[in-house]
Amino acid sequence: MYPIRVRACALVVEHDSVLLVKFEDEHGVHYNLPAGGVEKGESVKEAVAREAFEEAGIEVEVEGLAFVYEYAPHLVQDMYGSTPSLHMIFHCRRNQATEPILPPNPDPHQVAVEWVPLHQLHQILLFPHISTHIFENVQNQTKIQYIEEHQLKVKM
Repeated sequence: MYPIRVRACALVVEHDSVLLVKFEDEHGVHYNLPAGGVEKGESVKEAVAREAFEEAGIEVEVEGLAFVYEYAPHLVQDMYGSTPSLHMIFHCRRNQATEPILPPNPDPHQVAVEWVPLHQLHQILLFPHISTHIFENVQNQTKIQYIEEHQLKVKM
C-alpha cells in the first residue's frame, strides 16, 4: 500500500487578496494557505472548513476545487520530509460574520493571519511554491469538477 496524506486547503480570496497563515521559525518568515490533514470520519470538504476555522478563525462555505498539488518526496530528495501528500485546494467563501484572527492555540510557529494582495504573492515565501498557480487560477476563475458520492443520484 502507498501511504499518502490528504491535506485539505482553503483558498479564500477577497478584494484581490488571498488569506494566508503566517509562520516564523528559525528559517525566517513563510506563509501557507489555511490547511491540514483530513481526519478520520470527515470528508475533504469538511476538513477544509474545519482547518479554515482552526487556523484562521473564519467560517467558510467550501466551493469548487481550484487545483491539486502532489508532494512526492522521492522526486525532490525529501525536501519537505518523507511523507507523501496530496493537497486538495478548494475555493472558499468567508462567512462575513467571521473575521480572520490568530487562533487561541496556534501552531507554535504561527504568528499571524494576513490578507496578501494577489499581485504581491511573488514577493513572499509561500509553501508550497504555488503563488503563480493561485494567481492564474483566480484570474481565470478556474474550477475543477469535484464529485461526491453522497450527491449522486442512484438509479435502482
